[in-house]
Amino acid sequence: MIARAGSVEDLLERAAAGDRRAAGRLLTRVERGGGDAERIAEAAWVRAGGAHVVGVTGPPGAGKSTLVADLVAALAAGGARPAVLAVDPSSAITGGAILGDRVRMAAVDASVFVRSMATRGHTGGLALAVPGAVRVLDAAGYCPVLVETVGAGQLEVDVSAAADTTVVVTAPGLGDAVQANKAGLFEVADVFAVNKSDLDGADHARRDLELMVDLSHVTGYGDPNWRPPVLTVSAASGAGIDEVGEAVAAHRRHLASSGSGVERRRRRARFEIASKLRRRFDRAVAECLDSEAAGATVAAVAAGEMSPAAATRLIASELLAGASAGSSPAGGR
Repeated sequence: MIARAGSVEDLLERAAAGDRRAAGRLLTRVERGGGDAERIAEAAWVRAGGAHVVGVTGPPGAGKSTLVADLVAALAAGGARPAVLAVDPSSAITGGAILGDRVRMAAVDASVFVRSMATRGHTGGLALAVPGAVRVLDAAGYCPVLVETVGAGQLEVDVSAAADTTVVVTAPGLGDAVQANKAGLFEVADVFAVNKSDLDGADHARRDLELMVDLSHVTGYGDPNWRPPVLTVSAASGAGIDEVGEAVAAHRRHLASSGSGVERRRRRARFEIASKLRRRFDRAVAECLDSEAAGATVAAVAAGEMSPAAATRLIASELLAGASAGSSPAGGR
């Protein structure tokens, strides 16, 4: 059966054949959300399953974009077909990505697919559309798929739930190991990269992280069968980039040989399902609050005739009653 021109199947086939415009069109539709995004994700799911998803995170100013650009250039030179999803802050006006792939990674090899996505207010710094976008790139034959996040401080850990391997990038003067631990980054790292190794304090940052890795059996962080390597790199000069690539590849082999990859895939599935459920419930709550009955309840709270807790229980019971009666909590697809 020949796919209709412009259909989801046609675009997926063209993307797999190397048509970057087709891949871009699919990602745009996924990012818009709605039923069309769900249909694309379903179609891509049939074709996907082989890509290694690598999350790259860390505090702002660590040089993540430069490191990612160097890493994918090295991967492409070695024959891989990598792709990058650069998750950026959202414009308060347009909702689009403030930073852009052409600005941040202008020097990346032309064979590498780079796409910026907006967080759209998601506090973890990870766009809600990322799991679907990763699946599209996987179905298009890109591997590995790197997800670089905006660097939102203590909330920047969602990437680990959407990735097979997580690289945490830090640099001298950014709080080093202590800040990484406070931000929750230490417990999600599979590979540490201390960037800007030519600056004073790089060796001290590396030693701090090595010590915390050595003590991880006390804190209970991470995979007990994998010791996260702590590497010093200089993304500006390219020094140490090959070692980061080798560490990422070694972790992928570990996931396959130890069986840990099964748990990672289960975690990724749970994260994606939970994200979709939250979106559906958020829409259901918004629709319920716009109803006449809920409006009367809100007015009663404003007038001091009902407590917010009692109003919440009443509205929740109506939502649950509607769900049990068979109505969609999402207001449709």
